[in-house]
Amino acid sequence: MRRLATSILIALAPVWASAEELPRVVSVNLCTDQLVMLVADPTQIVSLTELSDDPRSSSMAEEAEPFAKNNARAESIAITAPDIVVAGAYSDPLLIDMLRRIDIEVVQFPLTTTIDEVPAQLRKMGDVLNRSERAEDLASDFEMQLSKRTEVDHSAPVGAFFYPNGFALGEGTLSHSILTAGGARNLSVDLGFSGNGRISLEQMVLNTPDFLISSPKYSGFSQSEDVMTHPALQGAPVMYSSADWVCGTPAILRAVSEVKKMVQRLSGVQ
Repeated sequence: MRRLATSILIALAPVWASAEELPRVVSVNLCTDQLVMLVADPTQIVSLTELSDDPRSSSMAEEAEPFAKNNARAESIAITAPDIVVAGAYSDPLLIDMLRRIDIEVVQFPLTTTIDEVPAQLRKMGDVLNRSERAEDLASDFEMQLSKRTEVDHSAPVGAFFYPNGFALGEGTLSHSILTAGGARNLSVDLGFSGNGRISLEQMVLNTPDFLISSPKYSGFSQSEDVMTHPALQGAPVMYSSADWVCGTPAILRAVSEVKKMVQRLSGVQ
């Protein structure tokens, strides 16, 4: 019996050592929240952002519910004694500086501007959290799914981003990458701008896109939303972007699938 117990202890020793080597992590960015949940062992997660369980903001809101939330303040984060804090490239620089001043390691992740960057984001999080094998599985599967996309040609349907106040997204944005991966062209690019910008109602009417991409209306009232429901646009098919369009995670593939469905609908493909 003693020999059996000793054998069990020896067998379990590598598991204990491995668990102890996994760094405890706090996330202060909505997108790193999701990367952490995808890659980390749950025991590693100290806290996520307050938006992590908001379904309007996060694709993994339900998964985030069991975890503690932080208010992105250095003092409250320091009390929880994480080994690493993960943040976005544009997270509050004062917060980042304060954490580093008190010797808490901070790793920042760049903004994802194309779906091709998702595997690198996953692998980076795997390196940070000592979970490279898990991250590689996710990244490889994503790359396999991505390899199935087809090139967009001049005959593809034209989609137009048309958010409150005419806000639109052009080349060099994650939303543009999702749209083209789904088989559609982007009116913003046809009009010659990249990044963020605005499309006027007149431009929309003159260029007659095949469908619109907009945001769902929330409760309350805002005049900025009036342009989205103008009578001149009545009859144009509309699809609504969601939290799946926001961050560089595998959830992007759901957004791509929705675009594909719209393209097939417009092409008469069942």
